[in-house]
Amino acid sequence: MLYICSLSKLHDTVERTGARHLVTLINEGTSVNRPASIRPEDHLFLGFNDIVEPIEGMIPPGEIHVEALLGYVSAWERQDPLVIHCFAGISRSTAAAYITACALKPERDEAEIADALRAASPSATPNARLVMFADRILGREGRMVSAIRNIGRGRDAFEGEPFELALD
Repeated sequence: MLYICSLSKLHDTVERTGARHLVTLINEGTSVNRPASIRPEDHLFLGFNDIVEPIEGMIPPGEIHVEALLGYVSAWERQDPLVIHCFAGISRSTAAAYITACALKPERDEAEIADALRAASPSATPNARLVMFADRILGREGRMVSAIRNIGRGRDAFEGEPFELALD
């Protein structure tokens, strides 16, 4: 099971779910106090800005970030839940959850996973740049990008509510 949340809900979400693995997608240099139940080797920290086009002075999401995410989740044994978070729990973390579900369940339809994401989180607005790189790396031939485009922008929110996304 995947659990997605914002930075402010990180500790509560890890405690509530019993997660032992964590993915952080947040601006480089942002302080993240890792929950005590998460060992350092079970925490993937990806530092980049939540942008879809390069902007001077900012770090755009890149192929290297998606490859690191895919390597981490493919090694995750799935015995304990995985928490994925970003600053607001709306864009980077929802993209990473979608990418994770597509990678770990290659037989599942991209649109089905995107629809499940939307049903679980009305505010989810997955970062399109992350999805684009993942689509290419996973050989999904544009289907991931199309599925996310089809669910549209999520409802406006300052911070997303924590939610879960089943892999099956």
